[in-house]
Amino acid sequence: MSTTGANADPLAALGSLPGVAESVESVRKAVDRVYGHRVMRRRSNEITSEAALRGARGSAALAGADWALEEVRRRTDFSGDSEARVVGAALRLTAEAGQLLSIWRQSPLRVLARLHLVAAADKGDGVGRPRQDGEPVDEPLIELPLPDATEVAGRLDGLSQLIIAGTSAPALVTAAVVHGELLALRPFGSHNGLVARAAERIVLVGSGLDPKSVCPAEVGHAEQGRATYLAAFDGYLSGTPEGMATWVAHCGRAVELGVRESTAVCEALQRGAA
Repeated sequence: MSTTGANADPLAALGSLPGVAESVESVRKAVDRVYGHRVMRRRSNEITSEAALRGARGSAALAGADWALEEVRRRTDFSGDSEARVVGAALRLTAEAGQLLSIWRQSPLRVLARLHLVAAADKGDGVGRPRQDGEPVDEPLIELPLPDATEVAGRLDGLSQLIIAGTSAPALVTAAVVHGELLALRPFGSHNGLVARAAERIVLVGSGLDPKSVCPAEVGHAEQGRATYLAAFDGYLSGTPEGMATWVAHCGRAVELGVRESTAVCEALQRGAA
């Protein structure tokens, strides 16, 4: 997505694309329903914790570590094979995201650097900074040509300026663009998908749409499947109005599926089954 041009708020323009307003309204109604559940009034902390766990599992699944929820729940050591490390990274990111909400609007690039540092843990000199030309990128899900370091720096700066300046765009639109732009740029040497989905979560929570973080979009992205995720992402990459609307709608559906997941948790708690 181009973040330059005459329009001072290009994110807001996306909100007027055909079908986007409907997605935004559908998501808002879904979120309102789960927040109105009687269990949320008494046990919201439990729902938040469970949503974090399930969201991390979903994000890891898209990154190639598709573990059963109970396996994620029971594990204590994530330092073993590559899949275990991916799951561990997703869990760390989900925990860290909630600590970065107050920083995001003032310094989104600092937040992204911190997210990569947390995800990558001990991966050497390239951790926590955008990659330089010639540095490899380990991102098995996105097999597309990499933008060069100059383009990455320019587009990250443009995205940062948009966030700092603020936008009248709905939270869903902003979250979808942040997510899509980070996938497109793959600014770090590893864990770009995990970081992109964590950043999407930060926008959804920090915007006030999902202040208790109980609507894990990562669950919905995983439930729709990798093929659907990549097909919708192709729409983002196209930059066309139709393609952008497809990507926003996909992200909206992911949030709605996350809402459905947490609603099921609320129902289970109400029955005394969880």
